[in-house]
Amino acid sequence: MRRVLLVLLLAVILLPLASAETYRISGRATYADGSAVQLDYVSVQCEQAQFDCYQYRGTNVLTDAYGDFTIVIDADAEEDDLDILLALRGETFLHTIDISAHEASSEGKLYQDIQLAQNPPPSGVFMGFGCFLVLFVLVFVSVLLRTGRRLSTAQGRREFAGFRPARMLECPKCKESVVQHELIKHLIVEHDLDPVDAGQLTGKVMRRLWSEEE
Repeated sequence: MRRVLLVLLLAVILLPLASAETYRISGRATYADGSAVQLDYVSVQCEQAQFDCYQYRGTNVLTDAYGDFTIVIDADAEEDDLDILLALRGETFLHTIDISAHEASSEGKLYQDIQLAQNPPPSGVFMGFGCFLVLFVLVFVSVLLRTGRRLSTAQGRREFAGFRPARMLECPKCKESVVQHELIKHLIVEHDLDPVDAGQLTGKVMRRLWSEEE
């Protein structure tokens, strides 16, 4: 007797489950330009105040590299003609559950393609190239402005042509600033030094200057 009751109880519990069948919707998701929507989620949503489809709400599947998808729900005869929404990237597409057409399908699925109104987002490679191009233009304009400022003065034009002003040295005798290549002559003429002594003294000034620069 207990076994009979247990069998009847299980039958009552499993009867609604047995009546439900796997309902498949397959299709290809594309952008407005016809390119595939790759690796993005197609999910089931419901129209406002459409409470009968809430049991399917949130069911989702990921598109493959070609934009193909197959979303699977459990539907029975009570859900026949029920409207659900297939949502992708903020856009929705109406699908009406058709149990008879699904059962008559040789592949056990119904087909519904999705084409978005939006175009694909720019790729990371394109954005990276765009950033590089903007940075290159900014650097080029900065160099051009600096070069223009240099060429606007006589000294800047001489430096741009390769001219460098001579280094000024301090005379060890009178502390006067003298052009580097004129120091020996200055020591000989102005301070009456022997050419050899003038050369040695200039060498000391140069060595001291080099040591300070190091």
